[in-house]
Amino acid sequence: MTSTLKQPSRIRSHPWHARDIWCAVAGAVSLALAVGSAATVAVPVHSDLGLVAVLPYPFWVGVLIVNVAFVVALRGDATGPARRPVMLWLIAVLVLMLFGAAAFVTDVPRGEVAFRHLGIADALSTSGGVDPNIDAYFNWPGFFALLATVLRATGIDPVTVALWAPVFNMGLWLTAVGVLTRYLTKDPRRRWLVLWIFCLGNWQDQDYLSPQAFGFFLYLVVIVLLIGPLAAKAPAFRGFGRANLKSWWLARTPEDDRPGHRVAALVVTLLLIAVICASHQLTPFLVLIAVTALTLSGRVWPGRLPLIAGILLMLWLVYPASTYLSGHPPLADAGLQTAIEANVVDRTTGSAGHLLVVQIRIALTLILWALAAIGSVRDWRRGRLDIRVVLLAVTPLLLFPVQAYGGEMLIRVSLFALPFIAMQASSVLLPTTGSVRFSTRNTVVLVPACVLLAVMTVTGRFGNAQYDVFADDEIAAVQAVDNLAPPGSAIIAAAHPTPWRSQDYLDHRYRTIEDLCPSDLSAATCGPLVYRYARHNPGGGYLLLMTSAESSLVLQGQTTPQSFEELENWLKSQDGVDIAFSNSDARVYRVAP
Repeated sequence: MTSTLKQPSRIRSHPWHARDIWCAVAGAVSLALAVGSAATVAVPVHSDLGLVAVLPYPFWVGVLIVNVAFVVALRGDATGPARRPVMLWLIAVLVLMLFGAAAFVTDVPRGEVAFRHLGIADALSTSGGVDPNIDAYFNWPGFFALLATVLRATGIDPVTVALWAPVFNMGLWLTAVGVLTRYLTKDPRRRWLVLWIFCLGNWQDQDYLSPQAFGFFLYLVVIVLLIGPLAAKAPAFRGFGRANLKSWWLARTPEDDRPGHRVAALVVTLLLIAVICASHQLTPFLVLIAVTALTLSGRVWPGRLPLIAGILLMLWLVYPASTYLSGHPPLADAGLQTAIEANVVDRTTGSAGHLLVVQIRIALTLILWALAAIGSVRDWRRGRLDIRVVLLAVTPLLLFPVQAYGGEMLIRVSLFALPFIAMQASSVLLPTTGSVRFSTRNTVVLVPACVLLAVMTVTGRFGNAQYDVFADDEIAAVQAVDNLAPPGSAIIAAAHPTPWRSQDYLDHRYRTIEDLCPSDLSAATCGPLVYRYARHNPGGGYLLLMTSAESSLVLQGQTTPQSFEELENWLKSQDGVDIAFSNSDARVYRVAP
């Protein structure tokens, strides 16, 4: 009786230790330093290196502090209870620092594409239907229909949604990766480290308001379902003979012994695959590859799932997306040489600062892949290598030679592989299995590694800040064009990094000078092409020339400041061209029809 009364006092203890409190305070301090210092950055940014060159030193002090706090919080018993509130808080701080840095600099969303996506959602909500003849986006309207519904139902400011979309999307991705790691490892330290590396290695900048960000989240959820409720026990493999392969294929048994649970998971998986097919061009193929690889490994219970996923994808391509694909064959630019030229050669040109940013992105990717390779060998020697993780890390590479995808295929491949690359890289950065605490050597290695990855990620993510972080004067110029241009006008910007088309998406003809003059931007060659296009448009034209768009052409080596100035001077000297609006960062010229 006495022992029974004393038992609660022995098993109940305060969950907070001094280490936890200090780590939580350190996280708050690092966030305050990051927010305060980022708010002092002036826009537009005038460095080829982007934000990394203009962020004040307190920001980097905050990066150091939060990484030190994470490593300190990670120390301790590998099998004991994780300090969940502290770890969640530190991860939230890291996400705000790395993915919300631009939002602390300016209240204007980064990049052109977020504005365009808002315009597509607005067009869907006002046009009353989907016309696949407009452009590619209207052949995959699932995400935009959802966005339009959410914006109209909630009344949230669309610009605010676009501004904070990177932080929100990272939260969704981390939630899915967190659930995924619970199925892949029982070590709580490894699970937290995987999430941390996933943040530190996410330079791809695909988390803005976009179908691919939404599709990547659904992709991760599908993988969770395949590795969790729909997983199969690995059957014994007895050789490559026909009878052996058949018996091996039929021998798979589900890990989850609840039939109703499995059927519900299968229905949800098929529903998510259908939504992905309706929302994005590339993600369904990555889903199909992942599903097929996991099924062929014998670790997925429904053996016909790849067939069903392939049928869903083909049905969407044959019917709803046929309008776009009839003029854009999916294999038109296939081939390894074409892929290398579009994804590597064409991206390694431009100014010295821009080239350095590209090289840092490549180096960061290679470092993580090298760590993952070493971690895979290490896990194999320990007998704990999970073939599913290896397959999910390497199979996205199969799409690289199939489609150049505008030079972004390597970016997408590295993103889809990142959760599993982080999983294997964590095997190198953690102490030996069974170690109770980090040794001094482990700590000395992990802290600098995390800080280095953080600096490289900030450089990679915000290396284009000179042309994708917009000034208020540039936004004012875009609004002036929207007010001045009557329906049917041609609006011509210098280059694609232009914050336009968020409204009146269907009312104007939008082109850029780099599209009209892809090979030569000189005044003598490009000037007449641009002038004739604007002049011959029945509704006339408006030239929108902004500092950020000009910077993008200069940084990528397509022109020089002197050449672009000559082009502008030539255009404004022609008949029927007059200035309609100007400020310190933009000029708008009206071209009479």
